[in-house]
Amino acid sequence: MVDNIHDHQNKVLIREFKEATDFEAVEKLEKNCEIGYKKGISIFMSGDPLCRIRLYPVHVMLVAQLLENGELVGAVRGCIKRVGTRFGGTDLTIGCILGLRVSPRHRRMGIGSRLVKSVEEWMERNGAQYAVLATEENNVASTNLFSLKCNYVKFSSLVIYVQPVNEHLAEEALDVDVSSRHIKIEKLNIDQAVAIYKNCLRQREIYPTDIEAILKEELSMGTWVCFFQEEGWTGLEKKEEKDLDSIMATAPKSWAIFSVWNTSETYKLQIRRPNLLKLFHVSISHAMERILPCLKLPFMSSSSSSMSSSEFHKKPFGFLFLYGIHGEGERVGELMKGVWRFGKRMGEKEKDCRVMMTELGGSDPLRAHVPQGSSFSSMTCINDLWYLKRLNGPVSDEDDELTAIRPVGNVFVDPREF
Repeated sequence: MVDNIHDHQNKVLIREFKEATDFEAVEKLEKNCEIGYKKGISIFMSGDPLCRIRLYPVHVMLVAQLLENGELVGAVRGCIKRVGTRFGGTDLTIGCILGLRVSPRHRRMGIGSRLVKSVEEWMERNGAQYAVLATEENNVASTNLFSLKCNYVKFSSLVIYVQPVNEHLAEEALDVDVSSRHIKIEKLNIDQAVAIYKNCLRQREIYPTDIEAILKEELSMGTWVCFFQEEGWTGLEKKEEKDLDSIMATAPKSWAIFSVWNTSETYKLQIRRPNLLKLFHVSISHAMERILPCLKLPFMSSSSSSMSSSEFHKKPFGFLFLYGIHGEGERVGELMKGVWRFGKRMGEKEKDCRVMMTELGGSDPLRAHVPQGSSFSSMTCINDLWYLKRLNGPVSDEDDELTAIRPVGNVFVDPREF
């Protein structure tokens, strides 16, 4: 349990979230912290306020409450996970800070920094060696809070790619036709996916050690491999085969692997104009902060979608997240076009899905092969930053395993935290 911490100066109590009694108050707080897209339009996320941390066995949500009237004016979420690194050594325990919120009327009072400190203390008590958080690169308020006031250091730079699934893509842009069997995309069973991923993860600078648990989550729609039909992959023909050596012995010269996470099952985005705003459940996660700048929303116009703009505003929509993308071989760029088309078609078939997204580390070699250009004008990108802090004692950068290697660029983005 988290100890109650009284801030006598601001008369604020930091305590654990009580789902039975605090749900509506957190909804109200999240709504007050809504992110505006542009004048006249606001964007929200509907769903469970704990959805991004429930999938971790060890998690917490803290709230900041005014002692004078009981109003909730801040919140933060945290979870504990194990990660491995490419640099050898033992696995590390890190705490992830997610969804920090402070009511606009109560900012610049130190509440945000006190929430961060409280969740850090909870992480230390639960064995975390480091705290990690993510924020948009141009979010000056957040970067200043974490780097100047809370002593975090920049750990990694990433890029988020957002593609509306009902936006027409020029055929010349995706000239690799999956249906023509020039490229084959085959779904793996869990054992095959785990075997291949465990091999691929060794090339990542940081990655979750529980990849099997991620792949078995209900929100994970499956894992696929992509390769050229002419080359084949006979090691995959035996579905009961899960030995890595046997699978990879017949791997084609060029291939790619990817998985798909359906966020629509836990929360949805919603865009409302002020005159349409009514009571509805909201829970804004970090994904909102990262999606919002990407949403140029070309699909909101009736010319690019069968759904009219007014219908779109009234209807919540979800998105698919492509994760664990890894590719090898000289022709992996062609395969990435096939992966992109496959993901887009999955989104078109998924109820209420309007967006497909992925996130790659700044030095991930696949960044050079994400389909872009004039034919992909509807796809947008945003720079994301990960910040890191050593928790259990002062250690110099030279002696610390993670801070000594920063910045890292080729990382595995955990879909549970997006």
